[in-house]
Amino acid sequence: MATDTLKSTTGASGASAVRRLLLDNGALTALIALVIAMSALSGDFLTTDNLLNIGVQAAVTAILAFGVTFVIVSAGIDLSVGSVAALSATVLAWTATSQGVPVWIAVILAIATGIACGLVNGVLISYGKLPPFIATLAMLSVGRGLSLVISQGSPIAFPESVSHLGDTLGGWLPVPVLVMVVMGLITALILGRTYIGRSMYAIGGNEEAARLSGLRVKRQKLAIYALSGLFAAAAGIVLASRLSSAQPQAAQGYELDAIAAVVIGGASLAGGTGKASGTLIGALILAVLRNGLNLLSVSAFWQQVVIGVVIALAVLLDTLRRKAGATPVAAGAGAPGGRGKQAATYIIAAVVAAAIVGAMSFLHNGSSSSATKKVGLSLSTLNNPFFVQIEAGAKAEAKKLGVDLTVTDAQNDASQQANQLQNFTSSGLGSIIVNPVDSDAAGPAVRSANKAGIPVVGVDRGVNKADTAALVASDNIAGGKLGAKAMAEKLGGKGKIVILQGLAGTSASRERGAGFAEGLKAYPGIEVVARQPADFDRTKGLDVMTNLLQAHPDIQGVFAENDEMALGAVKALGSKAGTSVSVIGFDGEPDGLKAVEDGTMYASVAQQPKELGRIAVENALNAAEGKKVDKTVMVPVKVVTKENVAGFGG
Repeated sequence: MATDTLKSTTGASGASAVRRLLLDNGALTALIALVIAMSALSGDFLTTDNLLNIGVQAAVTAILAFGVTFVIVSAGIDLSVGSVAALSATVLAWTATSQGVPVWIAVILAIATGIACGLVNGVLISYGKLPPFIATLAMLSVGRGLSLVISQGSPIAFPESVSHLGDTLGGWLPVPVLVMVVMGLITALILGRTYIGRSMYAIGGNEEAARLSGLRVKRQKLAIYALSGLFAAAAGIVLASRLSSAQPQAAQGYELDAIAAVVIGGASLAGGTGKASGTLIGALILAVLRNGLNLLSVSAFWQQVVIGVVIALAVLLDTLRRKAGATPVAAGAGAPGGRGKQAATYIIAAVVAAAIVGAMSFLHNGSSSSATKKVGLSLSTLNNPFFVQIEAGAKAEAKKLGVDLTVTDAQNDASQQANQLQNFTSSGLGSIIVNPVDSDAAGPAVRSANKAGIPVVGVDRGVNKADTAALVASDNIAGGKLGAKAMAEKLGGKGKIVILQGLAGTSASRERGAGFAEGLKAYPGIEVVARQPADFDRTKGLDVMTNLLQAHPDIQGVFAENDEMALGAVKALGSKAGTSVSVIGFDGEPDGLKAVEDGTMYASVAQQPKELGRIAVENALNAAEGKKVDKTVMVPVKVVTKENVAGFGG
C-alpha cells in the first residue's frame, strides 16, 4: 500500500513538474512544436538557406522587441518604436546622402534621434503624467510625420558603408542575425546584472512600493524609454540596410509585432516579468509562422488571423501561468540554480530541435518535383481592386498553363516583401514575379534571387539595381500626361483643380504625379490649388476631399492617382461630381469604370490589370524554361470616358 502511495505521489509530482515546465517555458514549447509542424508540412522549411532567412526576418522585430521588453517589464507600453525606427533611418540617410555629413556622424545622429524620442516619451509619462499609451501613440504620429517631412515622402538611398549591415559574412552568415544576438545579450545583461534592470522589475511589480523604498521612479522611466528609443534606432538602421534605402513608411505596424513578441515570450503586460531569451523566442515564433505560412501558400489574409490567434493564446497562457502560481520569469532567472535550470532547458530544446531537423530531412529526401512550373507572385497589396485583378489574371493564366502559383501580399510594407521574396528564393522556385512596394527596396532581395539563378519578372513596377528577366508594365508617366491632357480638354484649358496623391514613397505615386505635372506645363491656365496624399485609399480620399472642399469650394477638377481615391472624392463631392467638378482617376478598375459609365467620374486612365497578370505569368514560365523573353513588355494604357467605356475590357 505504501509503495502504491509512493508511486502515486511520484507520478503526481512528475505530472506536476511537466506541467510546470510547460507553463514556465510555454514559448519554447510552442517554438519546437511549430518547427515540427512546419518541417512535416513543407520540405523547403528545414533547408539551411531558409533557416537563415528566418533569422534575418526575425532580426528587426527582435531588436525592437528587446527595447520594448524594458518598457513592458516596468509595466509600461511603447507604441512609437516602429515610427522611431523609420525616423532614425531617415535621419541617417538624409544627413549622409543629402547633407554630406560623414557617415559615422550620421550614425550617431540617428542613434541620438532614437534616444531623444524615447526621452520625450519618458518626460511626457513621468513628468507630464500622460498615460504611456497616449504619450507613445502621439510619438508614433510625430515620428512618422517627421520621417515623411525629411524625406519628402520618397525613399532615400542608404550609405553603402552602413548598408553592409544587411549583407552576410563569409557569404553565408547574415549580419542582421549577429546584430540581433548582440542586442539580445546586451538586453539580458541590463535586465539581469544592472541596477536599472532590477529597478525595472521593481517598478513593474509595484511602482508605489518602489518609490517608497527610495527608487527614483521618474528618472528610471526616462532611462527605460530612452533605451527603448535606442533599440528602435538600431532596428531602423538594420532594416534600412537590408533594403539599401531609408523608407519613410518603413516599420509600420512593427510596434505591434514587437509587443506581441515580448508577450509571446512570457512577459506580462501587468509588468514585473520578462526576459531577453523569451523575447527572442517570441520574435522567432512570429518569423517561423510567417515563413512557414508563405511556404505553404496560405493566404496573406489568413496569416493575419493565425498570428492574432497565437497572440491571444500567448496572453491566455500568461494568465494561466499566473493563476497556477508559476515562478515569475524575473524571479526564476535570479533564484539559486535558476540559471542552471534554464540552461539545461535550452540544451534539451536544442537537442530536440537537432533531432527533428535530422528526422525531417530524411522524411523529405528525394522529393524533387519540377521547379520550373512553380512560380511565386509577390504583390505590393491585395487591399486594392487593381492588384486583386492582377492576381486574378495571373491565377487564370497559371491554371491554363499548369503552373503552381503561390501569391503573397506585402501589405505595402517593403521589408515584408523582402522577406517574402527571400522565402521564394529559398524554396527553389522556377521563377518569381514581383510587383514592388518600392523599386529600390526590392533590389537586394531580387539580387539574392539572381545569385540563386532564379529569373525574376517585374509587373506594373520595375526593380532598380537588380536584373529582371522582363518587366510587364504600363507607362505611369505617360498615363499621368494623358490624365493632364484629358483634364485640360474637359476644362477648356483653364480652371482650379486639386490632386489626390497616392502612398508616399511608392513609385506609382511618384511617376503618375510627375507625368501629370509634366503634362500640365502645356496648359498654364490650369491652377493646382492643393496637393494632398490619400494613400491610394477610398476612405482617405473621401476624408481628404471633404476637407479640401472647405478651403477650395470653387474647384472645377480633381485628379486622383488611382480610382479608389477618385471614388472617395466623388462621394465627398456629392451632386457636384460629374456636373460642376470633373474627376479623373487612374487604373481602370471595375468600380472606377462603372462611375465613368454613370457620369460621376469624367475619366479613368485605364491600365489592363488582368492582362498584366496574365502576361507576367507567361513570361515567368518562359524565363524558367530558358526561352527568350522580351526585356520590356508594355501593356497599352488609354483614357476611358463615357464615350468609349462600353468597349473597354479590363
